[in-house]
Amino acid sequence: MRMVDIIEKKRDGFELSKEEIDYMIQNYTNGNIPDYQMSAFTMAVFFKGMNDRESTDLALAMLHSGDQMDLSSIEGVKVDKHSTGGVGDKTSLVLAPMVASLGIKFAKMSGRGLGHTGGTLDKLESIPGFNINVSDENFLKQVKKCGLAIVGQTGNLTPADKKLYALRDVTATVDSIPLIASSIMSKKLASGSNAICLDVKVGSGAFMKNEESATRLAELMVHIGKHAGRSMTAILTDMDEPLGLAVGNQLEVIEAINTLNGHGPKDLTDLCLEIGSYLVLDAKKANSLKEAKEMLINQINNGKALEKLVEMVGEQSGDINYIKNPNLWTKAEEIIPVLAPKAGYVEYINALEIGVAAMLLGGGREKITDKIDPSVGVVLNKKIDDYVKENDILAYVHSNGKNKEEAIKKVLNAYRIGEKKVDKKLIIKVIR
Repeated sequence: MRMVDIIEKKRDGFELSKEEIDYMIQNYTNGNIPDYQMSAFTMAVFFKGMNDRESTDLALAMLHSGDQMDLSSIEGVKVDKHSTGGVGDKTSLVLAPMVASLGIKFAKMSGRGLGHTGGTLDKLESIPGFNINVSDENFLKQVKKCGLAIVGQTGNLTPADKKLYALRDVTATVDSIPLIASSIMSKKLASGSNAICLDVKVGSGAFMKNEESATRLAELMVHIGKHAGRSMTAILTDMDEPLGLAVGNQLEVIEAINTLNGHGPKDLTDLCLEIGSYLVLDAKKANSLKEAKEMLINQINNGKALEKLVEMVGEQSGDINYIKNPNLWTKAEEIIPVLAPKAGYVEYINALEIGVAAMLLGGGREKITDKIDPSVGVVLNKKIDDYVKENDILAYVHSNGKNKEEAIKKVLNAYRIGEKKVDKKLIIKVIR
């Protein structure tokens, strides 16, 4: 078998066999296939695509390229969640404690942010002392003990995906649905959970800009997970405006704490309840979505969900006083109001522009080596459908001086104010 023949076959639009895909991934991982040949292959996939069977085989080949987490020593159904990336997406910080507070084991490996989308690990690391580098052994111990851990990827999980993702990033082949689906699902399957809920973002602040491509991605990931024996749900959610109000690492953690206290933005709360209900159902802790949602609301109202976040932060060496009293965080040097240029209804907020503004302030990375400033970001004061008067405050820019004027301009340009309310929904569709 030769790599050049596999490239040629896919270039001409033919279906690859499982054996060809296994050969390619195995030999690319161990260095027998060079980057330039794999680059040619990813470009062929970008233009010619892959069917569901090929994409599934690719995901499983990457899964088997390295170690897998064995969660079998942990009793009960283990659950996990993945978001395809958005602006202001602090869902895991609210969802995971809510679900774990019901006695469901939530074992999550997360990633860092790159570009305009924030990473869960970066948000958690804004908590003084918080440790995301947990060994496999301690990861298992923590999930057994408190039912919840959110850590960085450990060990030798999916080395093929690491190599392939880095290559796609520099060869303009990131935006390929088969490659995206197989990359996400290889990591999720390697993490070992039984039930997985995928939050597939759609809109200006997401990688998937339209419902058609987001649906295709969601259906493919559900297909791959089901083939691997997992309980799968994918929820398409709107990202034509940031989720919640806060965009920026420390600001988002504080908003997550407020949400667990029952005072969070409605869209963030509703999304966490929606995703959480499916995970509770798949963990067999409820008989219906309605019952599952009521159970989760109760965990917010009785304080148990927030207690679980405090417990997890303590287990991972974080200072729990910052969770109990968010006023301890050091604020940015300047908090600058951005004013509405005219009266009307907020028709649209370009989530991408808000995310880029937060990144320019120092709250995100353009390169993986960039250092993050946890205190900066943007906090929205008005969302889609809100009525504003001229000079009302649209948002606040939290700045320590870096790229301040450019960020303010981006936030102002992100808002579109018109004469009519917009019919907008957060949950677009659910795929089971």
